[in-house]
Amino acid sequence: MAELHHENAGYERLFGDAGLTFGAGFPLTGTRESTPSVEAEIDLAKHAESVGFDGLWARDVPTYWPRFGDAGGAFDAWSLLAHVAAHTDAVALGTSSIVLPLRHPIHVAKSAATVDRLSGGRLVLGVASGDRDPEYPAFGVDPDERGRAVRESVAALRALWSERFPTLEGRWGRLDGELDVLPKPTVDALPLLPTGNARQSTEWIAENGDGWVFYHLPESTLRSYLDTWREQAGEKPFVIAIRVALADDPAAEPEPLHLGYRAGVEWFRRYFRRLEELGLDHAIVGFESADPRRAMATFAAEIIE
Repeated sequence: MAELHHENAGYERLFGDAGLTFGAGFPLTGTRESTPSVEAEIDLAKHAESVGFDGLWARDVPTYWPRFGDAGGAFDAWSLLAHVAAHTDAVALGTSSIVLPLRHPIHVAKSAATVDRLSGGRLVLGVASGDRDPEYPAFGVDPDERGRAVRESVAALRALWSERFPTLEGRWGRLDGELDVLPKPTVDALPLLPTGNARQSTEWIAENGDGWVFYHLPESTLRSYLDTWREQAGEKPFVIAIRVALADDPAAEPEPLHLGYRAGVEWFRRYFRRLEELGLDHAIVGFESADPRRAMATFAAEIIE
């Protein structure tokens, strides 16, 4: 059975205590097909921390594909999180998730460690294989090699963070011990949480990840996933991302949304209690709301507290 072994500040904020914690996913304004206001995003990030959210999660979407209908917030994840770090105090900063096949592991290692240092150790690194077909030829990447790229990158990242002047080789290139990558993160290696299946087996994710980020699942399916995860990964955390639209009527029953629900706060309170009982560790909430500031405050007061 695998054990927890990361203690950076962000990981501890999200997973250090028993019970379900909540994060908010960028774009906090809900602007997904254009570029949101930086000022509005930062204002909402500070608001989310102040009302009780434990994490803020930025997505890695290198290009905008209108057919997919989602620019992911438009901003580069590293730059956005560095800016958010300067305007927040203790909330965890997560990526959900860095697309490893489209990024060189040396760049990922340096960027992630930089954000981790700038934030005082608050970075939790979700990683993925990607899901937008036109991006692979745009970057000259063979989509059939995504799984191998994820495995090579994870191995390289751990070495680049924990070793001085490492000797490494992969399809991405070679280091022969003459070069180091600085800065190093605040702990020996940043926590890595694969997202989805990342073109890997559950066994590989349990062995090589420090947790698992998944998408919204029906409760019966989530129960099955959590049972398998606990058998293979022990107490390593399990995270889901979920869309939430709060109905005006607090007693409103749920209506399905893409990867989530529209419902009243009473139903959501019961729902998240059930997920906590199943063993879910963290939920990344994406708000569907014309007034995200109010939605965050209501969610925090009625559900988190």
